[in-house]
Amino acid sequence: MFVCRRNSCRSQMAEGFGKALGEGKIEVISSGLEASRVHPTAIEVMSEVGIDLSNQTSNALSEFQADDYDAVISMCGCGTSLPAQWVVREVFLDWELEDPDGKPIETFYRVRDEIKERVGKLINQLS
Repeated sequence: MFVCRRNSCRSQMAEGFGKALGEGKIEVISSGLEASRVHPTAIEVMSEVGIDLSNQTSNALSEFQADDYDAVISMCGCGTSLPAQWVVREVFLDWELEDPDGKPIETFYRVRDEIKERVGKLINQLS
């Protein structure tokens, strides 16, 4: 589970990379402390690396059960805001990535590339 504040940019990109890079190795979903929308610029920058986010949806964390997940990755330093049952999973990481929303597209590219690197390492760790 990749979780962020609004499930709009960072967690959506992580879900996309997780599905693409982890196909056949891990199952991936993302959510937010609140649901929002999949950010159009996140869709755009991910499509440039061959990953389609246009069919992903923004979901609230409250729609899921913590016991269904072994690994929880907070994308935004929001780990302290998560309900306790989410931070005691087998793997819990708080990546604290910059929110690209409202920033130049270069920020989206930088955050996207950092997420790709981290997701790749995470898949290796979990597989």
